[in-house]
Amino acid sequence: MYKSLLLSVLFLFVTALARAQETPVVKKDTLVIKAKPVVEPVRAQKVDTIKKPAYVNLGKIAGRRAALSSLMLPGLGQIRNGVTVYRLAKVAGLYTGITLLTISFIDNSKNYKLFYDEIIYRRANNNEKSADFPYNNMDEAGLITAKDLFRRNKEVIIFSYVGLYLLNVVEAYIDARLKYFNVDDMGMKISPGLINTDTMYGFNNVTPGIKLTIRL
Repeated sequence: MYKSLLLSVLFLFVTALARAQETPVVKKDTLVIKAKPVVEPVRAQKVDTIKKPAYVNLGKIAGRRAALSSLMLPGLGQIRNGVTVYRLAKVAGLYTGITLLTISFIDNSKNYKLFYDEIIYRRANNNEKSADFPYNNMDEAGLITAKDLFRRNKEVIIFSYVGLYLLNVVEAYIDARLKYFNVDDMGMKISPGLINTDTMYGFNNVTPGIKLTIRL
């Protein structure tokens, strides 16, 4: 009897142990699905698309415009910088110079041709002087010297034309730049001062003077 009871207890123990080792079946509806963390979209940062206006150098722009205008027509750049008495006087002086140079060029050209023709005439006619030449007392060497002088004068006048033309362009450019140059912050102060001239016998010789201070 005891053996039967012992076998029954052992059987129950083995059965319970076997059930304990079985994998429990989990129903699908009992599974807990972990929700994925919701990642919030990164908000686009606002970009300031409004750019600050770049610095515009009005003096540089006006200078280029005035220079180009004076290149096309002398004096036009000065007029485009603004009509004032001072600028009109500069334009009048410019055209006065052009007029004087033109008159001088015409005069030297006539004299050059006059002496050149006389030299050719004398060489073609055995050094015989022409009747209508006003300087018949001059020999051939003097005629050649005079001819070369008038030729050099013509060359100088041509270079003067170029110089006056370039001066007109440069002056119009500088005038336009100075038109936009601000001198409101410029100051000047005059005060008395002492000037150390030299050291003599251990003493410093000083001379009274005036001190000029310019503040920009």
